[in-house]
Amino acid sequence: MNGHPEPAGGGETAVSPERRYQEMLGAGLDLLDQGVTVFDAELRMVAWNSAFLRLLDFPDSLARPGVSFEDFIRFNAERGDYGPGDPLAQVAERVTRARSFQPHVTERIRPNGRILSIRGFPLPHQGFITVYTDITEQRRAAEQIARHQAELEEHIESRTEALTRANEELTAAIESNKAITQALRRSEQRLREITDAIPAAVAYFDRDWAYRYANKGYAEWFGWSADQVEGRKIQDVVGQEVFEVVQAHVARALGGERVTYEYQLTGRDGSPARARSTLVPDVAPDGTVLGCYVHSVDVTEQRRTQAALAQAQKMEAIGQLTGGLAHDFNNMLTVVIGNLVALKENHPDDPLTENFVEPAMHAANRGAELIRRLLGFARRQPLEPKPVEVNELILGMSKLIRRSLPSTIAVSTASREPCLVAMVDAHQLENALLNLALNARDAMPNGGELRIESSLEQLGIHAAADLEVPPGDYVQIAVTDNGMGMDGSTLARVFEPFFTTKQFGLGSGLGMSMVYGFTKQSGGGVRIRSRQARGTTVAVLLPRVEEDAPEALLPAGREVDAADLAGKLVLLAEDDADVRSVVRMQLAELGCAVVEAENGAEAADMVENIPAIALVISDVVMPGVMDGRALARFVRRFRPDLPMVLMSGFAESHAGGPDQDADLPLLAKPFTRDKLLAALRPLGA
Repeated sequence: MNGHPEPAGGGETAVSPERRYQEMLGAGLDLLDQGVTVFDAELRMVAWNSAFLRLLDFPDSLARPGVSFEDFIRFNAERGDYGPGDPLAQVAERVTRARSFQPHVTERIRPNGRILSIRGFPLPHQGFITVYTDITEQRRAAEQIARHQAELEEHIESRTEALTRANEELTAAIESNKAITQALRRSEQRLREITDAIPAAVAYFDRDWAYRYANKGYAEWFGWSADQVEGRKIQDVVGQEVFEVVQAHVARALGGERVTYEYQLTGRDGSPARARSTLVPDVAPDGTVLGCYVHSVDVTEQRRTQAALAQAQKMEAIGQLTGGLAHDFNNMLTVVIGNLVALKENHPDDPLTENFVEPAMHAANRGAELIRRLLGFARRQPLEPKPVEVNELILGMSKLIRRSLPSTIAVSTASREPCLVAMVDAHQLENALLNLALNARDAMPNGGELRIESSLEQLGIHAAADLEVPPGDYVQIAVTDNGMGMDGSTLARVFEPFFTTKQFGLGSGLGMSMVYGFTKQSGGGVRIRSRQARGTTVAVLLPRVEEDAPEALLPAGREVDAADLAGKLVLLAEDDADVRSVVRMQLAELGCAVVEAENGAEAADMVENIPAIALVISDVVMPGVMDGRALARFVRRFRPDLPMVLMSGFAESHAGGPDQDADLPLLAKPFTRDKLLAALRPLGA
């Protein structure tokens, strides 16, 4: 499926760090939407990902280390991907071109109609890497925009020609008969009414840079009336800020060139807006440019939608990559922490334990906390949502926040509603508020005011779409400071993991990303407003519930201790040999006998043929068609009374999984023997 080696089969052979690195690299490549291939100097395949096979419709059997580049070209030629012609000549031409190892950027339309952008870059030692991107939707969107623009420009030209003809006819009529003057005035009035009704800003300026006409929309855009605009210079009407942007375009248009450009201005409501303008030169029969027609449209919402889509896609891609890496790191930390605990327990009186093992344990636990924050951003942390009275939680947290902030910062709370109940994990919400408060503290080094305010927000269709949540009632918690604020570039990246404006060593850059991931995982959204030197407001919106709901009852069953597990035969299913070794050791310390399986199919076979198995512990993510959840469904059908515990490096909740798996205990990696025992207690094993 990708360019990493297959796992070694059988036994408990330890996986080398190099192989684990290659597996992690392969798994990371498979998370990309773009196809990737790497060929060496002999044009032999070194690495690839599953997106490459999918985008070019290659069979899995063709993708393996060492396959010749020529084999892929021949496969395409024989199935007609390159069109009519001699396949041998097509293959020879492309292989010869590849052997030049030159950078290249091409586009190719596949037989299925999809458009691929293919970019190749040479590597040291004459290898090359190629990236394949599906740009079909981009091309369709660009064609649609161009078509709309052409239709709009055609409409402008036709209207311009009509206006010109009407003026010429009326001018000739005036010269021949003064009685037509009244008709001209009526015609001009009708033309003005028509242009005022057009949902666009239309104007005309002469070669002296003075307006001779502006419709109602154009004049009001810059805060004038149509009568006030006529006769004024461009700079006086649009203002110095906009004039500096459009000045060069106006000069080009008066030179006879048709110009289209975009610029930013302050909208009628005071907020930033974007406009796209087209300048069409008014050319006399002798070639002299008399002036320019102006057509402008408001593209603010269009650009905002495009930016929001791009940001959402970027955050989703980062979240997927983060979650995958966190899974592998949690497996590693399970091995590290498990062995350190065993070392400490087996040598309790050794002075070296305190000097070496304790710092290592502390560092490993810090690593686990770092991974937990990453999973918070990736929205894969375990949550326990319950109805929470937000006002009470804020009052309780305000005491802790006051103790955490210097005396130069005043903390105040307020609520617009007497009772605000949200469906949320209270502990994670407290962590989010504390993170926001500490960020506010860092933004006010000289002191200031921190305000935490709760309110009820009713999100309509458009506001809900901006936050990617359903319309309805939400509980909003707004944390406001009057500190330094943020500029636009910082705001655009504020939720990215590891992005921080603090000095090195003073922050991990995971606080805001954890808030973002926790809120999205809770079914809510985050709004942030900031102005430099004025302060920042971060608003967390969470789904509202009407009243407190009763807490779910825990599954019935007696608690057990280690003595109850003595002599039990446990089936341990885990594809990572090092993790299997640690968990087997922990189960052995609890008195269990252990049989092992390195994949779901092998575990299912043992469940079917070993009646003495009393408990199954399985990883969620395993290679092959049967992962941990599929194994759980098999166990339910074959032995419904057999208890089962799932382990996961994602620490994922059951959301999105089958309903029948919802009551299975889920043990988050990394874990200790005590946490393992705690997970087994509700089973009454």
